[in-house]
Amino acid sequence: MRSNSLKYLTREGFRNLWVNRLMSLASITVLMACLIIIGIGSMLYFNLTSVLDSVESQNVVLVYIDDEASELETSEIGVQIKNMPNVEECVFVPKEDAFEKQIKTMGGDSALFKGFEESPLPDAYRVTIKDLSLFGQTVEQLKSLDHILNVRENSDLASKLVAVRKAVTIASVGIVTMLFLVALFIISNTIRITMFSRKLEINIMKAVGATNGFIRWPFMIEGVLLGLIASVISVFLLWGIYELAAYTFASVVSMLKIELVAFTDYFFLLFGIFAVIGMLTGTIGSMFSMNKYLKEQRSVVNNE
Repeated sequence: MRSNSLKYLTREGFRNLWVNRLMSLASITVLMACLIIIGIGSMLYFNLTSVLDSVESQNVVLVYIDDEASELETSEIGVQIKNMPNVEECVFVPKEDAFEKQIKTMGGDSALFKGFEESPLPDAYRVTIKDLSLFGQTVEQLKSLDHILNVRENSDLASKLVAVRKAVTIASVGIVTMLFLVALFIISNTIRITMFSRKLEINIMKAVGATNGFIRWPFMIEGVLLGLIASVISVFLLWGIYELAAYTFASVVSMLKIELVAFTDYFFLLFGIFAVIGMLTGTIGSMFSMNKYLKEQRSVVNNE
């Protein structure tokens, strides 16, 4: 296709958007609704992931060191733990500090420990795990180290957190996929209606020898523009809805001690997702509708 023809057909795509503005407005509105729902689901996913990350960071493993271990051996154990691939953080907890913290925790009952001149607790390492799906494997590696008295862990909580994260991810992907198909259906039908309204014009173009590619191009441009316009408006509307929801439920969020993620941290990511979904639905929808229309009109030609 020559550059002059390409420019002409691109201008036609823009013109079609304005000429069929009522149908274009309907398409943009419905696509916006789909994108905003996708965005709400995405922000819920980001917040749930943030909460899970916070809970996971608190699901630490305490590795108690045998009292018979020397200072050098205790230090070497710490180096071995830090070098494990699935260990995020390893902090040494001296037995004196642990004993002092235990006394403060007990409050009035701390008098029970008055006779202790030395800490009855062993030295320990507080270990944070990176990937909870490898929690059991990492705990076994910790237990296999020399001079380990005991390893205190909560494998049940770890497995539940992994299951919750997996369920949230699957649900989010399912919602996005479903809404993508809905948007695709809406765009394709809108462009199909536009083509029927311009049936005479298309038939004249075919009669004078226009190829299928020449006819398809303006409709593809129209579909892409519909998707882009909807994505731009949707991301700003979603921003406003998110900030309004955060302000409305601020007291509830504060009571639950949850910190919401900032929308600005995900603005460009969401805009990119919206733009891709909008452009894909517009392009695929227009191509699908155009091919189906040409076949129904028995006007498909081989000279693409």
